[in-house]
Amino acid sequence: MTTIRRFCCNDLLRFSLVNFDHLTETFNMSFYMTYLARWPDYFNVAEGPGNRIMGYIMGKVEGQGESWHGHVTAVTVSIEYRRQQLAKKLMNMLEDISDKMDKAYFVDLFVRASNMPAIKMYEKLGYVIYRRVLRYYSGEEDGLDMRKALSRDVEKKSIIPLKRPITPDELEYD
Repeated sequence: MTTIRRFCCNDLLRFSLVNFDHLTETFNMSFYMTYLARWPDYFNVAEGPGNRIMGYIMGKVEGQGESWHGHVTAVTVSIEYRRQQLAKKLMNMLEDISDKMDKAYFVDLFVRASNMPAIKMYEKLGYVIYRRVLRYYSGEEDGLDMRKALSRDVEKKSIIPLKRPITPDELEYD
């Protein structure tokens, strides 16, 4: 049976097998600790039998005004646990927290333009490609900024796609 619970400090010593996927970004320990301290509700883990980590999601809430949004920093599921809708469950949790608790307008995420399985999954979850960010990943590969409007964005303004690609220096960070 799978349990989804809040990520804790000890998990940082146990989740490396999940990060072996070449498409999963691995960050330094202080990066994870910052998310854990500032946005604990947005950092969850799926745990299986024997306390084995199956996957996790890490995110935050940021922005101002109509740009107030939930952000998925990382979501990944270990290869042996894929196709069980774990990523969908983790995404739904983050979306619910963003919508109901933090009253965000939308949720966004970045995905490699070449990662078609992830793009298709996000589209099935209701995300649209909002814009292309040229050379977003290590200055080499383009990223896609995908968004899903939440209940506060009644007119769905947050998901109207931009007409032109942008560069990483044009992104706004909070």
